[in-house]
Amino acid sequence: MNTQYLNELLEHLEEMQAEGALETALRDLLTTSELTEICNRLQILRRLEAGVPQREIARELGVGIATVTRGARALRNKQQKQSPQ
Repeated sequence: MNTQYLNELLEHLEEMQAEGALETALRDLLTTSELTEICNRLQILRRLEAGVPQREIARELGVGIATVTRGARALRNKQQKQSPQ
């Protein structure tokens, strides 16, 4: 991923102070399926943090177990980076 492009995206989103403006910006940038996918991924992370089993998350959100496993791996990597070693 191009870091410059990611930084530009983050700057663009940070400029959207009002909640309605941010939602509009996301809807302008993403297709409905992309926005749904991002929302699902956030829900996956939140449910994993709450200790919900992966198969239950997949069933509740209607996503594949591989998608949930990817979220679990991302969460594990995040926790490893945050924990003092």
